[in-house]
Amino acid sequence: MSATTIDAPVPSDAAAERVPGYSWYALAILTAVYVLNFLDRNLIYILFTPIKKEMAFSDLQLAILGTTSFVIFYTLLGVPFGMLADHVSRKAMIGGGLAVWSLFSGLTGFAHDFKTLFFCRLMVGVGEATLGPAALSLLSDYFPPRMRATVQSVYSSGIAVGGGLAFFLGGLIGQKWGWRPAFFALGFPGLVLAILVFFLREQPRGKTETVATTKSDASILIKSKPLLYLYIGYALFALASNNLGIWGPTFFVRVHHLSLLTVGTFAGLLAIGVGMPSMILGGYVSDRVKRLFSGGRMAFTAWAAAASIPLWLIVLFANNLMLIVIVNAVLYGLAILWVGPATADIHDIAGPKLRGLGIGIFFSIVNLVAYGAGAPIIGRISDKLGVATDASQMRMALLVCPLACALGAIVLWMGSSAYKRSR
Repeated sequence: MSATTIDAPVPSDAAAERVPGYSWYALAILTAVYVLNFLDRNLIYILFTPIKKEMAFSDLQLAILGTTSFVIFYTLLGVPFGMLADHVSRKAMIGGGLAVWSLFSGLTGFAHDFKTLFFCRLMVGVGEATLGPAALSLLSDYFPPRMRATVQSVYSSGIAVGGGLAFFLGGLIGQKWGWRPAFFALGFPGLVLAILVFFLREQPRGKTETVATTKSDASILIKSKPLLYLYIGYALFALASNNLGIWGPTFFVRVHHLSLLTVGTFAGLLAIGVGMPSMILGGYVSDRVKRLFSGGRMAFTAWAAAASIPLWLIVLFANNLMLIVIVNAVLYGLAILWVGPATADIHDIAGPKLRGLGIGIFFSIVNLVAYGAGAPIIGRISDKLGVATDASQMRMALLVCPLACALGAIVLWMGSSAYKRSR
């Protein structure tokens, strides 16, 4: 075993037992929380067009509001909150964070200038930074390692459902009543769900597993070559995946002249009808591939990233709208299936004492690259190419995405090889 790799968890006797019904209840609650997480995160994207019209913002300003404002504290707090999740009540972290981000998501509807919008999005990022490390760590103590990627993919399907509801309900409410009521109606309800979270049962850390050699030196998470490749590879893949949701609706409105309601309805149906089963199936398949060889999950997602490249080019440059819709559905399925396999690998490598911190580092890096850098870069390129006078130039700006897929596929394949050598 490599000196820089954390010893792998060894399943305990509890792993072979039947999963209690309460574990499935906890999974349902935490998945609902993740639905609201991505609903509140993505809602602003479908509302870019009416916000831009009212506020006269540039594309760069929209990108800053949609991503940079959110990711500043989300990234800065990811590691501290990850460390905290390894030591304090995880349900309290989740419930408190949910209350904060729901409150400020709803308050976004009262904003009348760039600074106020920016601050509300900033606080949404603060609240949401608590969720990933705490929820995924808690789920690893509710379920055995043998089904880890599957369970975490069910939880991560909240990305698809939340994003879909944001686009569908945001587009519907935004077109009929305006963008402000959309934030009121979809932001504040999270305060009710926070109460249910506070009543969840906290599980003992490492309940479903033992560790051959217990390690708690956080520096190992940085020195581990498989984790380094994993962090970088998924950050690149996420840049493309997330910007499909961030800029995709605006692309279809501008370039193909579809209405906000049409795009929102299609995106909502796509996210739920394709995204949710794709994420769950991706986790299930990656668990099976992992049984064949230790680096199987990263090899699986490397192929998904590589297969996305030609699909991106068709979506950007084809003119047949029906073809674009079909290809976009396949692309979305590939773009969203990697979250469960990624977090499962991190938990397997890190073990119960460091899994919260490992996930915190992962989400910080991924969101810094995908949201903090990727979206503003695309927005800036779009402005420079003169998208205000020629909407088709947005095709060129979005070429950043297939390039990121290519680089991500290479790095993830290298990570798979490094993981195999380390076992």
